[in-house]
Amino acid sequence: MQTVLRVDLVGHGLTEAVRKARFPVDEPLDESGRAAVRAYAVPPDAQVRTAPERRARETAEALGVVGELDARLRDLDAGSWRGTEMSSLAQDQLFAWLTDPEFRGHGGESVTDLVDRARFWLAEIASAGRDTVAVTHPAVIRAALLVVLDAPPKSFWRMDIPPGSVTRLHFRGTWTLRLG
Repeated sequence: MQTVLRVDLVGHGLTEAVRKARFPVDEPLDESGRAAVRAYAVPPDAQVRTAPERRARETAEALGVVGELDARLRDLDAGSWRGTEMSSLAQDQLFAWLTDPEFRGHGGESVTDLVDRARFWLAEIASAGRDTVAVTHPAVIRAALLVVLDAPPKSFWRMDIPPGSVTRLHFRGTWTLRLG
């Protein structure tokens, strides 16, 4: 019988940028963001990987773990839009960003770039064969789900991954999403 590899993708806790629909810079969690993630129990034998941003590191701290920093778990790079509220963007630019997975008009990373990054990360985790907890960002979790479900990048914005949520994946020769 084949061993089942488990990967828990933990979205960082709530921040002021999330509350204000602003592209993040490197802000801390707010107190409710810390409190929301404390209910999750990190499996004792799992390796922990953490995105390098402050909000991800503080989420790992709230979970009582120190994870190995993994740059591939970093947030989607919003380029020149960092720190900007979505409502202040030109509507055509925002529409392009939300509908075209190749969009790089902000000078940052496209959704397809992020999906590729998630694909390579998941392949490495699968080949290592070790249960993993990844403290990362909702955008990275969305990208990983597109890989697991073999969904097109255009579906990226059709998933709502709330801050502080846990998404479980299993690997048994192929990736599966575990709900519930």
